[in-house]
Amino acid sequence: MAKTLDKPSLYDTDYVAWLEEQVVHLRAGRLSALDVDHVAEELESLMRKERRQLRNRLEVLIAHLLKWDHQPAQRSKRWRASVAEQRARIRRLLQDSPSLKPSVAEAAREVYVDAVEQAAIETGLNEAALPQTLPYTVEQIFEWKLPAEELPDQRSIRKKRP
Repeated sequence: MAKTLDKPSLYDTDYVAWLEEQVVHLRAGRLSALDVDHVAEELESLMRKERRQLRNRLEVLIAHLLKWDHQPAQRSKRWRASVAEQRARIRRLLQDSPSLKPSVAEAAREVYVDAVEQAAIETGLNEAALPQTLPYTVEQIFEWKLPAEELPDQRSIRKKRP
């Protein structure tokens, strides 16, 4: 007697078609037709993605704050712009998902080691020269002003061409 193989699900063969099908079932109120396990898996994945985005943006932001703080002679408009961009993107993320706000401080502490490594690589500083624990409060991370007047005079830094 031949054994029949299970037919692969739409989830496994055409993800977008599966999503469309699940949306149709939801909108029509056919909850029993939903692929509940996969829908739950996808929702959990979306939550992880939002948390990961918060941590990634915090890591970049903190690395640039460390660079700003520990290499004042190398400060640049680019560093300042990156800080502003990451702050804006995190604010928008928190506006879209306010439930993430209570986890910002913990996430900042979690990514700090990676931010130190990134800052050390980008600046050439030894990691030991940077604080071993997060030196900024959440308020400082988001509100610490990086005034343009703190930028070094770029003309004096540039090498003169012969």
